[in-house]
Amino acid sequence: MIEIMIDLQGGAKTPLYEKIYEYIKSEIVAGRIRKGEKLPSTRLLAENLAVSRSTATMAYEQLLAEGYIKAEPCRGFFVCDVTELYRLGETPVKQRTEELPGGSPKAESVREKVHAGNMACSLKVDFSPYAIDTAHFPYNIWRKISRNVLLDDREELLLSGDGRGEEKLRRAIAGYLHHARGVNCCASDIIVGAGNEYLEILLTQLLGRDKTILMENPGYPQAYRTFCNMGYEVRTVAAGTQGLLDAQVRSVEPDLVYMMPSHQFPLGTVMPLKQRLELLKWASEKKERYLIEDDHDSEYRYRGKPIPSLQSVDRFGKVIYLGTFSKSIAPSLRISYMVLPPQLMEKYRRECGFYSTTVPRMQQEILEEFIREGHFERHLNRMRGVYRSRHDFLLGELKGRSWVKKVSGEHAGLHILVETESELSEEDVCERALALGVKVSGITGYYLGENQTAEQKDGPVLLLGYGKLQEAEIEYGLTVLDSVFEDKKGGNFNDV
Repeated sequence: MIEIMIDLQGGAKTPLYEKIYEYIKSEIVAGRIRKGEKLPSTRLLAENLAVSRSTATMAYEQLLAEGYIKAEPCRGFFVCDVTELYRLGETPVKQRTEELPGGSPKAESVREKVHAGNMACSLKVDFSPYAIDTAHFPYNIWRKISRNVLLDDREELLLSGDGRGEEKLRRAIAGYLHHARGVNCCASDIIVGAGNEYLEILLTQLLGRDKTILMENPGYPQAYRTFCNMGYEVRTVAAGTQGLLDAQVRSVEPDLVYMMPSHQFPLGTVMPLKQRLELLKWASEKKERYLIEDDHDSEYRYRGKPIPSLQSVDRFGKVIYLGTFSKSIAPSLRISYMVLPPQLMEKYRRECGFYSTTVPRMQQEILEEFIREGHFERHLNRMRGVYRSRHDFLLGELKGRSWVKKVSGEHAGLHILVETESELSEEDVCERALALGVKVSGITGYYLGENQTAEQKDGPVLLLGYGKLQEAEIEYGLTVLDSVFEDKKGGNFNDV
């Protein structure tokens, strides 16, 4: 067991527990306190530092919440492997609206019944893959920063500001992307906008009309609808177990490819480096070709190190990178960002530079301070711990259930894919579960295009999101699904 001695005298007027937390965290990050080492007990630490035991406990609780240490019953506190944690440093020099997937008669029929109030009972559990946890949102910190931003009567806060987003915020985003995702960019490469859909609309103006864009199927419905609405010809190819293939792209020869290489939605697949390089080579062969990388759910990975972005290996200036704070902070924040290659940013300045920003300036300043002061880093690490716990609990609860055939898309994101064994259709499963107060969606609702049909499976394929659910809710929801699948023919369904 190591000894910890900290000079708590003088310095900033910071609470003692924060000083202890920051010191131990910095020692772990620097490698001076190594993985697996045992920390002193809260009683011993309090005695050595001449502080109350509650102060030592609060410091340890913060380290536990962010994943820097772990507590083992009857043994004590031990240092974790921190290579997986986010550590956001200085800026280098150089986040979707929840909804039931629509568009198909099956999804519409369920929605109509809910709105009509014809369900047997109210909604108790929602396995939405879009939902996030809101209970752990740092309200006090956000409130404090909001007050600080409004403390001085600064006239510039009432003005529209830079159309690309405030430079301070863009610098903060560039720093985050560099440290967390390996993205090569600086503030001048970034455009901030109110949601991915707005940025995709802006992008179509930069890329021009009469374009053909290729997407994986099943895929992300919002992006598909946005590009369709902007007049693009959207072609789809079957999503494979390892992501988009070079041969698939060359068979279509589109102008653009929309992809989620680090965590494909909804399948959760990860594209190998070899395929990424092949697609970059394809894009480099013609001037007007681009790859649109939507880094969906990239913040949350529970096994191994985060997968680097496609943009991080782009040497041709062919990747347009999209990201959002909707999953990492809150959907209502409506702040997304787009990293453009130099030639497209020059075109933006020339043709769209007169546009006003779509994000309120005060919101931008609050977010910039939230990132700069380290609150975003702490929040990400805390939430990854929360989501990892729910992810592991859900996987554990699915084991041994007779209707579960295969689980995929795990170890990242906020949902998993469950292939089931049942005589029921996906529509039957979803409707019967909803009638019992549990909302689930099937993979069919994420197939793109009016004439697209899901690949035939032996049974329904369900998306089970866990971001917003407590363990008791997950357990209840799966118990309801047990009753749905046990009643294969539906004979006793009305009696459940």
